[in-house]
Amino acid sequence: MRLATFNLLHGRSPHDGVVDPARLQASATELDADVLALQEVDRGQGRSGHVDQTALVAEALGAEHARFAPAVIGTPGREWRVARPADDATDPAYGVGLVSRHPVARWRRIALGGSPALLPALVDGRRLAVVRDEPRVAIAAVLAPPAPVATVVAVHLSFAPGVNVVQLLRLARALRDAPRPVVLLGDLNLPGPVPTAVLAGWRSLGRAVTFPTTAPSLQLDHALARDDPTRPLPAVERTVAVPVAVSDHRALVVDLAR
Repeated sequence: MRLATFNLLHGRSPHDGVVDPARLQASATELDADVLALQEVDRGQGRSGHVDQTALVAEALGAEHARFAPAVIGTPGREWRVARPADDATDPAYGVGLVSRHPVARWRRIALGGSPALLPALVDGRRLAVVRDEPRVAIAAVLAPPAPVATVVAVHLSFAPGVNVVQLLRLARALRDAPRPVVLLGDLNLPGPVPTAVLAGWRSLGRAVTFPTTAPSLQLDHALARDDPTRPLPAVERTVAVPVAVSDHRALVVDLAR
């Protein structure tokens, strides 16, 4: 089983600034993951060709099970509001996605809140602006047996120091009753050893620097596991950070033994 997490940067290339749906699909095909967590995902945004990027990735992987969880309606760095469950599925949105080749028994969206802080950030990778911190969400999927992982979770945490730690703890509490083993995949905006220092009972499935994609020096993207003593997670054969044609992050790929 191959697990991966990938911050898409809404499909934009850091090299030429182009957002090309075909390039995004080629990147997903290259990763060839059985379960792929996505962050900074667009749906219906003009800047990315009005496509559903989660659906495009699912098509590229031949995955029949996929879900997009909007964090905001509108465009980050410009005009947006907090996403609500009743929002129309055609509204332009931005959030996280989860794609699985394994059948999904049930889905769950977990709201993690945000921060009132104004923070400096690169908008569209080109201009520095002071922006409101976005609310964050996670999406969890309980996989149908005989998948070797019971629950997989995709998340993107705030880059506001301290706020991301609170969100991570909030997410862990929300997952206390999730079927185990649980694997949490995402851009946590926390460096290498911090997530497992924060979360008691969780372990890292591998260390590899993922940011920035050129000459990476930090691991911001993580795969964490909470085990079940009666149902051990298969051994990790390899963990690697993979550069692809889009995004300022490398994808983190974890291969589990058969």
